[in-house]
Amino acid sequence: MDGAVVRAVARECGGFLDGLVGADWSAVVPEVGWTVAATVAHVSDCLLYYSADLAAGPAGLRVAEVRVLPSSPPADLVRAVRTTAAVLAAVVEGRPPDALGWHPWGLSDAAGFAGMGCDEMLVHTHDAGRGLGAVFTPDPALPAAVLRRLFPDVPPGDDPMAALLWANGRVSLGGRPRREEWRWRCAPLDAAGSGS
Repeated sequence: MDGAVVRAVARECGGFLDGLVGADWSAVVPEVGWTVAATVAHVSDCLLYYSADLAAGPAGLRVAEVRVLPSSPPADLVRAVRTTAAVLAAVVEGRPPDALGWHPWGLSDAAGFAGMGCDEMLVHTHDAGRGLGAVFTPDPALPAAVLRRLFPDVPPGDDPMAALLWANGRVSLGGRPRREEWRWRCAPLDAAGSGS
């Protein structure tokens, strides 16, 4: 999980969202409760925070309010996702492999922050699509990479995107009920001896 994967996910999500900019982004995403515009703006907010958290190191740094305006035109919100993903990719690539950054769920390495950013993009692009009646089907290699980094206990199966949605508490899957609680594995994978 690295900057190249972050850029690939941003291309995939941006391309899908580009096709929906003419729709009504004030529509509410079922079960999420946010508008499509707020959901997409949230993605960029997260990518900016992850970039700052990784660059700041292991001590939390909350000295600024970062917020992308959901009232922005849909095309600009999609552009913001691409732009903030490029920032995260650059920070990920600029940090030493053993550098850690702060996250509320635990310290994480650059690969973990890349994974978190990709998870935000993939899951919330899916959400935005649902809010607009469109189905998001990314390249299966992308959600599979996120699963390996953030949810190493969840097998990708035949449909890695469905597995990722299940891991994030969005859907039931193959007889397994929808998760009520979940967490990413922020710690470096090799910290538990499972490799990276």
